[in-house]
Amino acid sequence: MKLKTNSGLGQRLMAGFAGLAGSAFVAHAAPSITAIGPIRRRLFPKLSGISRSNSLALTFDDGPDINSTPLFLEELDRLGWKATFFMLGTMAERQPELVREITSRGHEIALHGYAHKNLLLRTPQATDSDIRRGFNIISELAGSAPRFYRPPYGVLNLQAVLTARSIGLTPILWTSWGRDWRSKATPSTVISDLSHSMAPGTTLLLHDSDCTSAPQAYLSALGALHLLSEKVEEMGTTVERLCDHFPA
Repeated sequence: MKLKTNSGLGQRLMAGFAGLAGSAFVAHAAPSITAIGPIRRRLFPKLSGISRSNSLALTFDDGPDINSTPLFLEELDRLGWKATFFMLGTMAERQPELVREITSRGHEIALHGYAHKNLLLRTPQATDSDIRRGFNIISELAGSAPRFYRPPYGVLNLQAVLTARSIGLTPILWTSWGRDWRSKATPSTVISDLSHSMAPGTTLLLHDSDCTSAPQAYLSALGALHLLSEKVEEMGTTVERLCDHFPA
């Protein structure tokens, strides 16, 4: 009887530990609900990049990439636009001069993490380490600390929110994206996808690198900038950086 009692107690303890682990994961993963665009735009407008500005905030992820980012810089110069570049620490380490070139042209530097990994697959410790490592690298190379943070895939976890807050980062996702990372993306499909939720006061997401996308997918975003300029003119609005979109 004693053995059976101990066995039952062990089972209850194991069930209790499993419940605690499940609860911990729910808390860890809870912020990831904001990765769902309609929910985010409705319940978390600032996280979606929606402001009172009359302009569109233009943002780029996954760079800097020596094979593609300079092409975007030239096109942005031609259009007279300034944008925000969410950089990966791994990419910035490889191209420190390109980081400085982006800042010298008046664009804003922001953080996309050190490595491009889904935060739901990272422990709290690994999440904290990734954000801090990327933050330190990009702060040093850019000459100033970034203000905004966007997690890979737009997926936050609880530790990312806590770490970002502790080092003065504001998480920002996007209102509308061009899905330019797809192999079948074209400038026309990018503009079509952006247009679904594009309006003054919103934030647009494109990619200036294909390091996590289909090969040469960046060409669809690059080609879409001219089409975007036509949309901007039709709307009677302008393009700006996130720091202008959300004045401190």
